Amino acid sequence: MVRRTKENAEVTRSQLLDAAEIVFNEKGVARASLAEIASAAGVTRGAIYWHFKDKADLVHAMLERVKLPIDEMVDKLSANQLDDPLNYLRNSAISVLSLVAQDAQTCRVFDIVKHKCELVADMEIGREHELQRRSECICSIETAITTAREQGLIPATINPQITAFAWYAYISGLITCWVLNPGLFSLADEAPGMIDMLLNGLRKREE
Repeated sequence: MVRRTKENAEVTRSQLLDAAEIVFNEKGVARASLAEIASAAGVTRGAIYWHFKDKADLVHAMLERVKLPIDEMVDKLSANQLDDPLNYLRNSAISVLSLVAQDAQTCRVFDIVKHKCELVADMEIGREHELQRRSECICSIETAITTAREQGLIPATINPQITAFAWYAYISGLITCWVLNPGLFSLADEAPGMIDMLLNGLRKREE
């Protein structure tokens, strides 16, 4: 009986998180009410407070159950496959873009975080996490670019720190813009070409 009750509670929690994604995506975090989320989930408002202490807690739980692009990028870049640094950068970038393009939940939650989640004190922990992961990501990119420069794959005049920031900004900006209008083109199909376009600008020209 206890096990059944626990299973039911987990089902209800998942229903609330599913409903929160939909309501937040439609109305934005600030304008969405817990009552609306409870109604969308088919449960009472009291059920929300059984699982989450407030809206911020609900948002944090929503973020914890998906792998956002920044986390995917950090994980891919942590492999340290620097025997072929440019291909390493290429594959990690394509993997991140493909995740957003092919995983509807990731795309939806990313859209909420970037475009529909106002920065308030209760949400500060999410911002701190993003800033930390961004720093880790840019650091890994810089290491790969530095290695590529040492191997003579890119010009010696390239500044690894600035280039790493630009690379990150390109990927992040591409995702942020695409989720606003995903029907414009297939990100999964176009990702290799878009990354190669950037990568070709880095490669050392044959003299």
